[in-house]
Amino acid sequence: METRRTNKGGRPALADPAKHRHVLYLNDRENARFLSQWEQSGVTSKSRFIAARLFGEPFRVVKVDKSAVEYCAKLTEFYAQFRAVAVNYNQVVKALHSNFSEKKALAFLYKLEKATTELAALNRQVIALTNECKELWLPK
Repeated sequence: METRRTNKGGRPALADPAKHRHVLYLNDRENARFLSQWEQSGVTSKSRFIAARLFGEPFRVVKVDKSAVEYCAKLTEFYAQFRAVAVNYNQVVKALHSNFSEKKALAFLYKLEKATTELAALNRQVIALTNECKELWLPK
């Protein structure tokens, strides 16, 4: 009445495992060229990159524009600040109505409205710059 465990744990076995190995020797110049092409391809595994080249799969080059990435990060940060201002805007309006007389609250609201108009104009400029950035730098 001995029961045997068929599953020993670990990763599941592959139906067609890659078990054939080949060795390739390159000189310094060839190795530098290989590494630059591998980095440009964006493939994480060197063996997958080599197999793709051997069997004629298309060679894709992935280029990351660091200035575009930085611009996107700054834009995201600005958008977060813009949302924070919108939340504070609602709190300020409520505080003005509850803590000040109507005449004084209207005077403050007028100043707040001017600042809001400037913020809206700034937001339109950011949107225009973002659209320009998309057209110039991002792939289509």
